[in-house]
Amino acid sequence: MEKNFTKLRLLFLISLFTFSHEYSFALSETNPRLEPKLSSFISNNILHDSQDSCWKNIFNGDNLDGWHLYNSDKSVNWLVEDGIMFSNGGNGDIVTDSEFENFELEVEWKIKEGGNSGIFYCVQEDIQYKNVWHTGPEFQIIDDVNYPANLLEKQKTGSCSDVLPPIKLTSHSPGEWNSTRIIVFNGNVEHWLNGELVLRYSMDSQLWKEAVEQSKFSDLDYAKVRKGKIGLQDHGNPIYFRKIRIHEL
Repeated sequence: MEKNFTKLRLLFLISLFTFSHEYSFALSETNPRLEPKLSSFISNNILHDSQDSCWKNIFNGDNLDGWHLYNSDKSVNWLVEDGIMFSNGGNGDIVTDSEFENFELEVEWKIKEGGNSGIFYCVQEDIQYKNVWHTGPEFQIIDDVNYPANLLEKQKTGSCSDVLPPIKLTSHSPGEWNSTRIIVFNGNVEHWLNGELVLRYSMDSQLWKEAVEQSKFSDLDYAKVRKGKIGLQDHGNPIYFRKIRIHEL
């Protein structure tokens, strides 16, 4: 009985979200840096109304089972020690064996000074796509202060890399752990960093379409498919990940 009630409540909340999201995103489009008020409603009422049993660890903390090099059958040269998955640079991007569509993803990460990396979602793995970023949107990870190049706002940590900027910068200093949360729900996306919402967008919005058109992805099959793999980037700098889990919605 309780299980059925929870399911009915979830369906009601999803219906309410679907009814409301067009108005919410219309507000966002008039001010791309506006934090939509609906975000806390989705997160608090739909996503966190679940038990820990709804979550799946996609990194087991012991080895790289469930992960492989993007578009390659070669051995993965990333390392695992003390529950941390890491690359010292130059080992290639890795992706999950499985694909995901609607989900909440949680990841902890850290970089060194001047570092650069990213978390990708909706990645299409196919020989015609040379890199993960050809198809998958990226939660940008970068040293906003010490990176050895001038960064645009849409290239800073928490952005959808090269497409939309974060509304605030909340990353910790290099060497410190950060907590990222990415929500993808029927083409609506939220980026959270260290407990704060830093970006929200809809893949159906005019704002998104125009931003992609003005990015380096305009001639690619970028974000065309909303179900795909999770990817972690080796940009040539040391990068560390731990506590990677997913809740499929």
